[in-house]
Amino acid sequence: MLIAKDWKIALAESCTGGLVCATLTELSGSSEWFERGYITYSNEAKTECLGVPPELIESHGAVSEPVAQAMAEGAKQASGANVAISITGIAGPSGGSAEKPVGTVCFGWAIGISSSENRILSKTMHFDGDRSAVREQAKDYALTQLIALLRN
Repeated sequence: MLIAKDWKIALAESCTGGLVCATLTELSGSSEWFERGYITYSNEAKTECLGVPPELIESHGAVSEPVAQAMAEGAKQASGANVAISITGIAGPSGGSAEKPVGTVCFGWAIGISSSENRILSKTMHFDGDRSAVREQAKDYALTQLIALLRN
């Protein structure tokens, strides 16, 4: 689908630690459409690499849709890609809270409609299982949603 549109993709991953990038680059010929990936695990990396405002992280938390949107937009802008996916979440087994339990993952998708217009979407999901299961489900969800968005 990316080749048909002559588009490139970039990723901004936190809790998945490059899992989506690894999955995409396992595909032969991925150099035609895979631009780059950012592993921005720390809040500082989100700010330094992707331009996420520290105030946004402070007010909403790193695991939030506003931060996921900013990560996706930042990855798209920094890379020059046509589409970007971001993932930030709590894979566990620790780090959760009553408001954001383990398994909470926020996603962002920034899609270049034209040179002057972007569509930025976000979604929060809650996945069950251990750390590995949460990360795998997050990877699968991000890619499934990307396919759906590219079809529209």
